Amino acid sequence: MTDLSIDLGFIKLKNPVIASSGTFGYGLEFAPFIDLNKLGGIVVKGLYFSPRPGNPPPRLVEAASGLINAVGLQGVGVKKFSEEILPELRKYNTAVIVNVCGERDEEYASVVEFLDKEEGISAYELNISCPNVDKDGVCPALNPETTFSVVSLVKKSSSRPIITKLSPNVTDIAEIALSAQEAGTDALSLVNTFLAMAVDVETRKPVLPNVFGGLSGPAIKPLVLRMVYQVVNRVKIPVIGIGGVLSAKDALEYLISGAKAVEVGTANLIDPEATVKIIDGLTEYCQKNGINKIESIIGTLKRS
Repeated sequence: MTDLSIDLGFIKLKNPVIASSGTFGYGLEFAPFIDLNKLGGIVVKGLYFSPRPGNPPPRLVEAASGLINAVGLQGVGVKKFSEEILPELRKYNTAVIVNVCGERDEEYASVVEFLDKEEGISAYELNISCPNVDKDGVCPALNPETTFSVVSLVKKSSSRPIITKLSPNVTDIAEIALSAQEAGTDALSLVNTFLAMAVDVETRKPVLPNVFGGLSGPAIKPLVLRMVYQVVNRVKIPVIGIGGVLSAKDALEYLISGAKAVEVGTANLIDPEATVKIIDGLTEYCQKNGINKIESIIGTLKRS
């Protein structure tokens, strides 16, 4: 029997496929379509301390092999999540990871401190990298100092593991990754979306009211693979790959390049069953190639 389980050190997942924050809602929205128990984990939609309306529409633009979004992290806030959504998520045998947001460093800490009192959460994913939401004009993940500041503060506030989600919109992502590691993050997720825009040629205006949005989907996978490979070879903590995972082959490219797990995002908007199909595909690959434990292929990329 094929063993798809993955040990991140601070949590063991039944398989390396995690539903990514943003495109999977709070997880419950997909319960009519798939068995949530089959997933390695669910990263719920980003939470600020208070409810947040997000950006004005339109918020989504299709791009060649991808999607540009400027949703703006619309969310229900920690109180409603804890009272109405988390109790339902506890019914599933799947790791629940909360994507934590903040306008300021202190808000990240406040979200974590509030949720630390609740049961049923496996870890926090620290969202310091959303490209269409400004934190005083700058996302924390854009430089090592602000990354260190937020991660270290949240780490002190949390009794649970921290996964820091990094931005691709930097010159040297490995430098940022090392800063997050030094600040105490337990793992890294790479990456958030790439800063992008679209233009309406008839009106000669940006399609998005926000002007810029975040590009995700197949178009970014080769870029993210490179970043994951670079970071894996610089840090000592687990790395989770995010970007263009539509199939088991995509997931395998990340694992072979050194990622311990993958998050599936845009694919969920194309096919609600994408995550379970990827899991089935990983099983088929392992059986076909005589691989008893999928962890054995992690980081096995051959340079020659």
